[in-house]
Formats: sequence, C-alpha cells, structure tokens
Amino acid sequence: MALIVHKYGGTSMGSTERIKNVAIRVAKWHDAGHQVVVVPSAMSGETNRLIGLAREIMGQPDPRELDMICSTGEQVSVGLLAMALLAIGKDAVSYAGWQVAIKTDSSFTKARIQSIDDKKVLADLNAGKVVIITGFQGVDEDGNISTLGRGGSDTSAVAIAAALKADECLIYTDVDGVYTTDPRVVSDARRLKTVTFEEMLEMASLGSKVLQSRSVEFAGNYRVPTRVLSSLTDPLLPLHEEANSGTLISFEEDKNMEQAVISGIAFNRDEAKITILGVPDKPGIAFHILGPVADANIEVDMIIQNQSVDGKTDFTFTVSRGEYQKAMGVLESVKGDIGAASVLGDAKVSKVSVVGVGMRSHVGVASQMFRTLSEEGINILMISTSEIKISVLIDEKYMELAVRALHKAFDLEKE
Repeated sequence: MALIVHKYGGTSMGSTERIKNVAIRVAKWHDAGHQVVVVPSAMSGETNRLIGLAREIMGQPDPRELDMICSTGEQVSVGLLAMALLAIGKDAVSYAGWQVAIKTDSSFTKARIQSIDDKKVLADLNAGKVVIITGFQGVDEDGNISTLGRGGSDTSAVAIAAALKADECLIYTDVDGVYTTDPRVVSDARRLKTVTFEEMLEMASLGSKVLQSRSVEFAGNYRVPTRVLSSLTDPLLPLHEEANSGTLISFEEDKNMEQAVISGIAFNRDEAKITILGVPDKPGIAFHILGPVADANIEVDMIIQNQSVDGKTDFTFTVSRGEYQKAMGVLESVKGDIGAASVLGDAKVSKVSVVGVGMRSHVGVASQMFRTLSEEGINILMISTSEIKISVLIDEKYMELAVRALHKAFDLEKE
C-alpha cells in the first residue's frame, strides 16, 4: 500500500461530468489499496471569472480581499469531488487549506508555504478515507486566507506530498506529459519519458506551463517523486498502465543522458525589458536600482550592467509583463535619487531557452544556438546562462520562429 497524492487541474475539473470521471479514477487507486489525497484546482475559468468580478468593483483589487474571493473556486471543487466520491460509495472528506492547516507568509496573491500540519490528514487516511484538500491556498499567521499565485495548486500538491512523505505525486493535466517544447508551436515535439529535476526546474522557471516552478522546487528539495500524466484518458485505464504513463521527474541522471545534449526548448511570452540609462558607475548602484523594485514585490529575471564609459553605465533587466507598468512607475519615482538620465522600456520581448543536463559535458551548445538564430535573422537582446541552460531575449515577433529553428537544430524530434 502506497500513499499517493493526485493533483487535478482546472480542465480536469471543468464540469460535473469531468469531476465524476476524476472520482472514478481516484476510486480505482483507492480500491487497489492505496491511501489517496487529492488536490484539485478550481473549475476551468472560475478563477478568471472571480478576478474579473473583483476588477469590476476595484480596478486594482486589494490583494487580501482578492485572495478571499479567489480561494472560493477551489472550495467549490473539493466539495463537489467529495460528493462525487460519496455518491459512488467512497468515504471522502474535503478541507480548505486553512482547515489542515497549510501555513503561509502574508504575501497575498503570491504567498509561500511555510508549514503543513499533517495530523488531521493522516488520521483520516488511516481511517480509510479519501482526503481532498484545496490547492492554491493557505492561511497566514494572522488567520487571513492567502493564495499561492497562478498554478499554485501544483505547489500545494507537491508540498502536501512532501509533508505526508508520499510515495508519489501524480500531476494530472490536459497533456500527457512533458514535451521537448510546446506541441502547439512545434508539431513534431516529442514527449519525454523522464526528465531530471534540474531540467524540469529550468523549464518551469523559463516559461514551460506544465508545472509551476515552485512545485518543482518542492519536489527537488524534498525528493518527492513526481509524475506528469493525462487526466483525459479512460478513468478505468488499468492501474499499472496509468502508473507508468506520462513523464517522470527523476533525481538521477539517466546513464544515457550524455547522448541527449539538449532535452527541451522553453519559451516565455510574458517578458518585458527595462533599461536605466546613464547611471553613476559606483558601488551599490545595482542595489539602489533593484532595491525599490524588490520592495514593491516585483521579481526580476535577466540582468545586464554595461561597461562604464566616463563614469556612467546602463543597467538593463527583465520583469514579467504584468508587472512592467508597476516597475516603470517605481523606477521613474527613484530616477532622480539614483542619478539616472532616463528609463526606457519594451514590453514586446520574449525569452527562448535551451535546456539540458548534457550541456555539462558537451561544448558548442551556445555557438550552435547563436548560429541558428543568426541564420534566421533574429537579433539577441540579452543572454543569461546556467550550467544546464542558455536563455536569450528576443523580439516577441520572432519567438515561434526561434523555437522551431532551435528544436530542429538540436534534433529534438528524434528519439
């Protein structure tokens, strides 16, 4: 008997018929003798609907009240799923995040999990119940409901799996695994049977929408075996077949890994570039620029500081497109204090990245990437690297062309 955590996305919970199918699938695992915890998202489109209502009332919704509103979507899901299981004879109980409790910090709309109390859940599991817990949310130390940001149910599921020391966390989605890139952009993208934790973390943080990056961080930090698989298969698919489907996030590099230099091409349309021109080149200038940005709770990604000329330098960084105007406002307000000549921005940029643990033992990946982009006439605006990834910032209009060209250049359509 194993303890298994199931996570179902909004598409899987998109209608009462689909919720009934989820219940049949969960019951199949429970009937096989496994203890099962289920973490569902809100029904498809529900969170967007709730945010839309909030914005009709308040153009920039108060973060605390927005979390109060958005948390209701998952509460509907867990209640409906519990009823669907009860209706087919399975003993099930649902909990909101605050009832467990899943404790978070107070960064409303993008809170971070601090601790999970497993006593109540383990007691119910040992009593033979299926336990259903809201994804995406928790409660801060003052009792306020908080949410974890878009895609936060993935993080909830992996964190709960870590707290319960689950044998595996199954992330059911509307795709059948992790692909070399988005099949909607490259038709011959290939499903990966396994991907290392490091590669998945890079791909998630670089724009791959299969998993939220924080969920992959949890999986890596707590060594939670995690599998991405489809919820659109027959819910009565034989258990052994389902348990070995999809893509397994592994913690050991495959012995054949050196053959695959690059595992995937990730991309992110949600990028904006900001440049502060003519700032004094002196110690602490980066802090004086990025400190106010951090204080505004804005995450910064790629950063470049140019060579000093006549004691002045230019400083460029990227933020998510949704926080672009906010970041520009912050920098305009401190421009005089830091002695900058001007602040420029461009919200029509995208990031494209090649990812692969094989880069550690192979040379020439960067030159191959840059040559491919050059042959397509694509100009590189910024570059950042890590041990297993190279990212470039380019004009948004060239993004899909770049992804297709790089996918072909690194032979990712081949096994």
